[in-house]
Amino acid sequence: MPLIVTGTIGIDSVETPTGKADRVLGGSATYFSAAASFFAPVRMVAAVGGDFDDAHKHTMARFPNVCVVGMEERPESKTFAWGGKYLENMNVRETLFTELGVLAEAPPLTPQEYRDSKYVFLANTHPAVQRELLSNFPDRTIAVADTMDLWIDTANDDLKALLGEVDGLVLNDQEALQLTGKRNPITAGRAILDLGPSFAVIKKGEHGCVMVHREGIAALPAYPAENVVDPTGAGDSFAGGMMGHVAARHTAEHFGADPVTFDMLQEGLVRGTVIASFTLESFSLDRLAELNERELNERMQEFQKIACAD
Repeated sequence: MPLIVTGTIGIDSVETPTGKADRVLGGSATYFSAAASFFAPVRMVAAVGGDFDDAHKHTMARFPNVCVVGMEERPESKTFAWGGKYLENMNVRETLFTELGVLAEAPPLTPQEYRDSKYVFLANTHPAVQRELLSNFPDRTIAVADTMDLWIDTANDDLKALLGEVDGLVLNDQEALQLTGKRNPITAGRAILDLGPSFAVIKKGEHGCVMVHREGIAALPAYPAENVVDPTGAGDSFAGGMMGHVAARHTAEHFGADPVTFDMLQEGLVRGTVIASFTLESFSLDRLAELNERELNERMQEFQKIACAD
């Protein structure tokens, strides 16, 4: 069940009302891979610079289900770095600095042994780069992309070209409004489907998520987290949990030409919501690195009771 993610590996410096973390491991592909690895093996394609040190590599090694053959090291370059500060309610953050590093260079090459990947997630980066990377996987079963406000504003034509080639899009409610001009997430989701995808997953932060699919609508609350240390990476972890489950279940039941079903995606939303709730409990990937199967299953059962009243 080859699940692959393309995106960024980053070095983050984060300040929240609970504390600070300097130069810790982050990035869209990193959080996605760590979360997805609880459900399925993951292949990662991303680039890092010479400042990606042993401590960062050790953190990655704590997720043995993540294959890093596609992590391209560029000794003369710098790893993408981001610094941010979250305000008191954790819903709003201020970007303090962004250093593109390797992101200003050519995208990493996809290893030949990765090109048979069936389940593809294009984590947040320039949509032209996402589209170029997508072309490496001609036999894919499903391809899903993430995006952000910057690309909606500065690369709208490239993003719309990408949407004509992917099966799904993941974005937050403000990005959905920006892309479509529709404030209601259901209406915005339907407008996104008009651009090409079969489904759109719209994240609403502490209010959960909505999936608008050609076969119906699914909605979930957020997990009622009490211990919120750092929201960074929660959205990428959500996508990782969703796609990890989809890859595992589809492989087990329908390996071949059968499409990914509405039910598989809906179940994936549950896994994504739960795994993201653990990401919130620490800076960087520390909580995910400590997470065990028993804790994950217990919270899954708890969330299913919360979300589905019998």
